[in-house]
Amino acid sequence: MNKLLLGRYLPGDSWLHKLDPRTKLMASFYYIAIIFLANNWQSYLMMFVATMIMVAASKIRLGFFMRGVRPMLWLILFTVALQVFFTKGGAVYWSWGWLAITQYGLTNGAFIFMRFVLIIFVSTLLTLTTPPLALADAVESLLHPLRKIGVPVTELALVLQIALRFVPTLMDQTTKIMNAQRARGVDFGSGNLFQQMKAVVPLLIPLFVDSFGIAEDLATAMDARGYQGGDGRTKYRILQYHPRDVYAGGWMVILTLGLVFLRA
Repeated sequence: MNKLLLGRYLPGDSWLHKLDPRTKLMASFYYIAIIFLANNWQSYLMMFVATMIMVAASKIRLGFFMRGVRPMLWLILFTVALQVFFTKGGAVYWSWGWLAITQYGLTNGAFIFMRFVLIIFVSTLLTLTTPPLALADAVESLLHPLRKIGVPVTELALVLQIALRFVPTLMDQTTKIMNAQRARGVDFGSGNLFQQMKAVVPLLIPLFVDSFGIAEDLATAMDARGYQGGDGRTKYRILQYHPRDVYAGGWMVILTLGLVFLRA
């Protein structure tokens, strides 16, 4: 399976899989917002335990979530390094010119690392337990009030739906092109950074050509089937809230109260 998890859905019958996609989408954004309330080890530990409980409830192996962290690892480490070397305060463990490793720097670096990992875990949990079509339906449903002020909600949901659906397809196509280039002697991993970037150029043209071909085929298929968005279009998938969605909202409230209580 491709390393990219965006747009990947793992079918299952867990409690999280059965939640309404609107509940999962709103809960994910809410979780990302309240995690910034955490400011000490106790609150981050509580959020970590809560996240692991949600991961266990999804019945998905932890390895999938670690794969979600891997592509962002260099960005996370770079951000952590900035916090470690440029945050002053507390005991000084090492210094060299304007660089220093202090107690507050290490603490903030650890907090930033935990924040990144937890946000990626929750985002990955959302995509792995929610079909892309259901996620697009949730966005359209939540943004429906904006139609009163002229926002093309249906078109925005369609763009999101197509993007999520074809990200895995484009990644699979990229893998096929890379394998074909390797068979012709192209080495994508050798040389310096500039040489590696230059080696990627032969991928771009065939990938763009394939992308436009896929887009044209999709447009032709939609026209042939008489697709028409906007008012008057019926829904094949009807979204309905259930008691378990209320329980999920209660879980978010408990997390919020715990964070407020543990804040220093």
